[in-house]
Amino acid sequence: MTANTQAPLTQEPHWRTDDLYPALDSAEYAAAVQDVADRVTALGALFDRLDIRKDGQPKDPAAAFDEATTALNALLSAMTPVRAYAQAFVTTDSRNDLAQARASELSTLAQPLSNLGTRYEAWVGGLDPEHLTAQSAVAAAHTYTVQRARYAAQHQMSPDEEALASQLSSSSSEGWSKLHGNVCSLLNATVNGETLPVTAIRNLASHPDARVRAESYDAELRLWQTAEVPLAAAMNGIKGRVNVLNARRGYADAVEPTLHGNSIDRDTLNAMQRAVTASFPDFRRYFRAKARLLGHQDGRLPWSDLFAPVGTSSRTWTYPEAKQFVEQSFRTYSDRLADFAARAFHEDWLDVPARAGKRGGAFCMGWKNGESRILLNHAPSLDSTSTLAHELGHGYHNLCLKDRTPLQKSTPMTLAETASIFCETIVQQNALASAHGQERLYILETALMGQAQVVVDIHSRYLFENAVFEARQKRDLSPAELNALMLQAQHDTYGDALATQHSYMWAVKPHYYGSSFYNYPYTFGLLFGLGLYARYRTDPDSFRAQYDDLLSRTGMSDAATLARDFGIDTRDEAFWTSSLDVIRESITEYETLART
Repeated sequence: MTANTQAPLTQEPHWRTDDLYPALDSAEYAAAVQDVADRVTALGALFDRLDIRKDGQPKDPAAAFDEATTALNALLSAMTPVRAYAQAFVTTDSRNDLAQARASELSTLAQPLSNLGTRYEAWVGGLDPEHLTAQSAVAAAHTYTVQRARYAAQHQMSPDEEALASQLSSSSSEGWSKLHGNVCSLLNATVNGETLPVTAIRNLASHPDARVRAESYDAELRLWQTAEVPLAAAMNGIKGRVNVLNARRGYADAVEPTLHGNSIDRDTLNAMQRAVTASFPDFRRYFRAKARLLGHQDGRLPWSDLFAPVGTSSRTWTYPEAKQFVEQSFRTYSDRLADFAARAFHEDWLDVPARAGKRGGAFCMGWKNGESRILLNHAPSLDSTSTLAHELGHGYHNLCLKDRTPLQKSTPMTLAETASIFCETIVQQNALASAHGQERLYILETALMGQAQVVVDIHSRYLFENAVFEARQKRDLSPAELNALMLQAQHDTYGDALATQHSYMWAVKPHYYGSSFYNYPYTFGLLFGLGLYARYRTDPDSFRAQYDDLLSRTGMSDAATLARDFGIDTRDEAFWTSSLDVIRESITEYETLART
């Protein structure tokens, strides 16, 4: 039978929070917040005493680095559980006023830390890195932090300007992101006779009934239209702020600072994007084959059918089934990975069901001592099961980072997707291992649907964001103009394979409102993860230990250096093409099965 999409909420757990603090208004949580506040104040005093600032001259730079870096790491360690605890409530219920207040208080409390971090980078960036790492064991352990500070220092404004930018962040960038999240969490509409939040409506995109899919697509577009004015204001606000700061910091364009943030260079990005663009005709073969399977004989796929189920599955993929399958799949790779997943399930690290007030999508955040908390909006499908594996991959990555300092753990998005994509691939390959006929078609569809999003749709988002940054330099953009830019970007990537498009995708994705060019790191993660999986299959035993070591060092080196350990050249288009060739093989098999 075709996989059902109506989730039984009664079987789906919420995440546990009382292992950190009893409640948001508890004395224990208040004490932890006060400890963070005290540490922020103490760090500022320490930086003043040591003269940690641009062109600062401590008497003993190596000793000053040791003391400042140790204190900074301790503060970041103390802040992680406090911030995660507030987010555990804000992200699952945007109408929780106490949680919103606590999150806002933490944002205000942390404002000085941003400025202190800028001071730290400015000072460290002015030191001789080779001399420093030779004189200080702490610096030697944080070599990549020192190297990154040197680059960042070259793009800083004056200390007073950086301090002002930091102080205004909560009422500018963070405020626009918060507005987007709160507005979206309150959007509801009636679909298929039931009033649902927009997160649940988006889940209906994979409903087996084409009528329900079309109804949910229409309802979703109407919902975004009702919110287009505040969301356009948020988009203009965040992109305008970034443009101003990038210009003042001397960046060539909006992409340049993200390359540094993602630990890659432009040659790597360009090589990957060339390979991605060359793959679009192949993905269009997949879209056309799917369109014909769904009865669209002209070979053009309506957006409402983009996530439609194809093939049939003997499983219903309810959450209990999903977690059992994921754990069993992980065990085909290693007991350590499977035992980690079992622990996450047993100790209620996951918040699973979609509901009103809960943010959409899925994410994983660090909690404490290598533990994580994972948010899902589960629908009973293999796609949601893959998402479960993906987020557990992030959690496993956090486990591998457990013994690193916060500065050493600071992983860019490009490498943050490594473990998640790898875990997704394990689950998909396990599902394919014994599948035939319509079951195999269903599994290939699930994999290709997700890969098309990460390669084709994410490139459309990259093109859209480029266009918005360029246009926003002149003036604010209206909702209609944002719609037009989104449609053009989709046309440039999907081509003529689609019969309809989604003009409000700019309103859907929260990442536009919290960071710049969040999109291409996911493509990097998918293709890098596929490349690593290919190397795992070549030599499984030696790969496992080397892989965990790589995950533990993702904040300690750039992507090209880490990749070299596995014989990968990220600046060579051929590597990215080889990863895309794996997907091309699946598309060819999909076309064959679609014709039978």
